[in-house]
Amino acid sequence: MKPAANLSHLWPDLPYLDRFDAASAAGFTGVEVLFPYDVAAKHTQRALVQGGLQMVLINAPPPNYTGGPRGFAAVPGDERRFAYDVRRALRYADALRVPMVHIMSGKASGSHAREVMVSNLRMACAAAPGVVLTIEPLCPEMQPDYFLNDYALAADIIAQVNAPNLKLQFGSFHAQMIHGDAVATYETYHEITAHVQLGDTPARGAPGSGDVDFAAP
Repeated sequence: MKPAANLSHLWPDLPYLDRFDAASAAGFTGVEVLFPYDVAAKHTQRALVQGGLQMVLINAPPPNYTGGPRGFAAVPGDERRFAYDVRRALRYADALRVPMVHIMSGKASGSHAREVMVSNLRMACAAAPGVVLTIEPLCPEMQPDYFLNDYALAADIIAQVNAPNLKLQFGSFHAQMIHGDAVATYETYHEITAHVQLGDTPARGAPGSGDVDFAAP
């Protein structure tokens, strides 16, 4: 497992492009940014090269600058918008040579939403044969009404889509908040996991600052 710095959360006092130098100085060789779309890809790429860094993951879809919700994979009626935003995200990922893209489900509920998400993910996986797409359950405390809010549900959807480039994204903060035991949740689903994010609860602080027993064997 290779550590990467999440520049959306670390060094928040620094301007975006300066965080790459901070990550490099701290000894990281990989970084991730949730939504890097506010800055032209060429500027981010320059910062990556200057720091000797690899961008390992970004989120999709790009921000909705009209103030609407983020994420449409499970939202009935937004299939065309999902396809459009996936294409935009994949172009950005290609420009930055990003190997993984996190696909957000959005706010929805019910069996029809699940069918929509499965169909959308199949389309996205087929459109991105060289990219690993990830899905991550998010806890209600951070994302109320988010469709993908359970790890068993995520695993079932991955199995149903049945695409080699669709994997689980594991976040210890969300796993602890949802299931009460992040370590046990990881042990259950680690075989389908492609990317891990570490954060403690309840304040989403650094590992060791809260409730998660990261030292458990």
